[in-house]
Amino acid sequence: MKKYISKFHYLTQDLPNRSHVEQTRIACEAGANWIQYRCLSKTDEELIAEIHEVAAICDDWGVTLVLTDHFHLLDQVDAQGVHVEDMKADFKAIRNQIGEDKTLGGSANTFEDVCRMNQAGQVDYIGLGPFSITLTKPNNYPLLGIDGYKTILQKMDDITIEIPILAVGGVAIDDVELLLNTGVHGLAVSAAINHASDTAKALQIFYKMIY
Repeated sequence: MKKYISKFHYLTQDLPNRSHVEQTRIACEAGANWIQYRCLSKTDEELIAEIHEVAAICDDWGVTLVLTDHFHLLDQVDAQGVHVEDMKADFKAIRNQIGEDKTLGGSANTFEDVCRMNQAGQVDYIGLGPFSITLTKPNNYPLLGIDGYKTILQKMDDITIEIPILAVGGVAIDDVELLLNTGVHGLAVSAAINHASDTAKALQIFYKMIY
């Protein structure tokens, strides 16, 4: 089942001065059409309570809501899908658990990761990165840079892998045009928006550049 995948994924994050609910409200009011709720600091009970609030805002604005990793909560909240960051995850098992109607995204760092996910035949899109240094999700994965995306996308094209690819990890406003020219489907952005002096304006700039 082919699903709609936005070209611009906005990710909330754990911030000391702004809740996920407030981040969601600002993003929706600024024009976001896809929000990935990325909270890794709460219990399931706390997550469910907060996701209910986030989902209500998204529903009011007609915005797609995807959870980071918490696929076990999908049957308890009003979210349209999940993005799984574990590159070695059993996506077939996850798909069986969440059902065909939910959107399933996965993270990748290499062409081999992309091939493995394509072979599993379960993910609707792939977040490929990191593009650059990211403090949102510290890791030791090799940075892809512009050339990395060009190489992987060309290899995908050579063997007709058509899964939408989103560039993720340290994406800044100045990177948008160069990344889109590599052939990626779109971008996933967190810190460049959340740490901007005017988060709503930053989100709108990204949105206009992508669309």
